[in-house]
Amino acid sequence: MDLGITGRTAVVTGGTRGIGRAVCELLTAEGARVVAVARSTGIDVTEADAAERVIDAAGGPVDILVNNAGTSYLKALADLTDEDWRELYELHVVASARLMKALVPGMAERGWGRVVNVSSSAGKRPSATNAAYAVTKAAQLSLSRAYADAYAARGVLVNAVTPGPVSSEMWLDPGGIADQMAAARGHTREQVFAHQAEKVPLGRFAEPREVADVIAFLCSERASTVAGAAWSVDGGAVPGII
Repeated sequence: MDLGITGRTAVVTGGTRGIGRAVCELLTAEGARVVAVARSTGIDVTEADAAERVIDAAGGPVDILVNNAGTSYLKALADLTDEDWRELYELHVVASARLMKALVPGMAERGWGRVVNVSSSAGKRPSATNAAYAVTKAAQLSLSRAYADAYAARGVLVNAVTPGPVSSEMWLDPGGIADQMAAARGHTREQVFAHQAEKVPLGRFAEPREVADVIAFLCSERASTVAGAAWSVDGGAVPGII
């Protein structure tokens, strides 16, 4: 299927790993010019000048924005500090809002744009493993809806996706969520993965490419009537129809 984005310029935050990297590969294959943004590329989206750095890196008008940068870790509600809350709010909400404020008005002036915010199933159903992650991902969903309402009539379609557990670095890297859960519960990594997969009706974790496929569609000309949605890409993990 031709997604109709040949020649479009896309910015993908968190674009060097996991879901973000898969999105970059897909959009590039569809003919878009992709700017992958990450700390490793010299842009920290939580910094005050991040939008200016992104605009400089893009070198021209941006048509597509994927706010994918994010993180989580295992931490009980009672143990979350002010800094934990601040860190995740700055990354998931403020950074997304900063880039949208900088880039969406230009999309509206040109009459075409796509924004996809990568939230989480935890934004729809609070997670017991990290409440700060869940709450800030829920806020990211509200941010998405606010921009969708404000800009859809001007050709800028803003949506979100809500992945469940994904076989990405956040889970798989040494010291990642799988290792943290294993240490906290006295289990092996394999037991953690099996237990978490059992919670998903599909029976397994998603692969980054599977989530990226949905994001790429929402970035495309084909998604021409989709605005203000939060598409579940979680294998059925959240037991709701919305």
